[in-house]
Amino acid sequence: MRLPFALLCTVPFIMVLGNSMLVPLLPKMKEVMSVSLFQVSLFITAFSLPAGITIPFAGFLSDRFGRKIIMAPALILYGTGGLLAGTAALLTARPYYLILGSRILQGIGAGGTYQLAMALVGDIFQSNERAKALGLLEASNGLGKVISPIAGALLGLIAWFAPFFAYGFLAIPIGLAIWLIVREPKQGIGQHRTIESYFGSLKQIFKEKGAGLLACFLAGMTVLFLLFGILSLVADNLEAKGWEGLQIGLLLALPVGSMALTSYLCGSYLQKKNAQILKITLVTGLSVVTGALLLMAFKLPLYLFLIVLIFLGVGTGSVLPAVNTLITSAASASQRGGITCLYGSMRFLGVALGPPVFGLAARGGLFLWVLAAALTFVIALLTAFLVHVREMLPPDLLTQP
Repeated sequence: MRLPFALLCTVPFIMVLGNSMLVPLLPKMKEVMSVSLFQVSLFITAFSLPAGITIPFAGFLSDRFGRKIIMAPALILYGTGGLLAGTAALLTARPYYLILGSRILQGIGAGGTYQLAMALVGDIFQSNERAKALGLLEASNGLGKVISPIAGALLGLIAWFAPFFAYGFLAIPIGLAIWLIVREPKQGIGQHRTIESYFGSLKQIFKEKGAGLLACFLAGMTVLFLLFGILSLVADNLEAKGWEGLQIGLLLALPVGSMALTSYLCGSYLQKKNAQILKITLVTGLSVVTGALLLMAFKLPLYLFLIVLIFLGVGTGSVLPAVNTLITSAASASQRGGITCLYGSMRFLGVALGPPVFGLAARGGLFLWVLAAALTFVIALLTAFLVHVREMLPPDLLTQP
């Protein structure tokens, strides 16, 4: 399984490049195409919105027809959109609207990637190895977040449109390799032949495990909302102080890197422990995030603030593998695609809302940090009282060491 699993780990890595790699180059694109800042920012929206809308439908189709048959074409569409955008920039004098349309294609493709990889890993790994595998997926996603702004800035030294070609050169071969190499279990696939049957099955899951699932959804969404909202706020402040784009990218790599490393280590740790540790890890991670937010309320020197940011990444990296394992394990194979895609939409919404919300609330001062800490504290309480591992996980996971 090493090669197939390695291929699946590239999926979240490639997906996260979709927006982050372009962010450092938006000012240059604005200048070259003679458009407004609002217009160029639509390159991000044109990717994010279709992806968020597509994710639940990709879940239904993957539960109906299989993960690979949806994920491989989705990756090829994602890469093709990038090649079209790069070609438009290279060959036309006014490429703005062609790039915008290509980004919509990329977003549609992105909606069928990471969450389906998560569901497929849940299908393949049936023991406590699932926790380690999902931790590695989360670490790959985090690694992409670390590398993407730096890679975008470096590719921009070649040409402002070079990242668009990078999408195609990465995603299309990976999509073909997944189609040819990865084998997926067929248990449970194809049970729901109508969308009514599909949503009826999901309704049954939420009827039985809805409180715990909702708490897990909120936990995953909230920590990503806070992490990337805070990172965007820090980036704006550093830019105002005269920092260069590459310097900011390297500095912000520290908290995101700590999140990726913690996700990997936490996944490995959870694999070796009884499933009951999942809830403890989840609540502990949320508590670390709460503490970090309270410390940010003080006017700290930059080096101390960075240390607190690293702890924020550690807390986030502890929460996500535990949440991923609980959510993917709560559903059967025939329902896992839908559940993970609903969760993926929540995560996507959290990441998308974080930067604008923190941008609007930037002058909130002490109140902003206290409110953010109160939010994670409430989520921690919800997970402590509503997540019941024995009710959410199947018996075989509960009995394994």
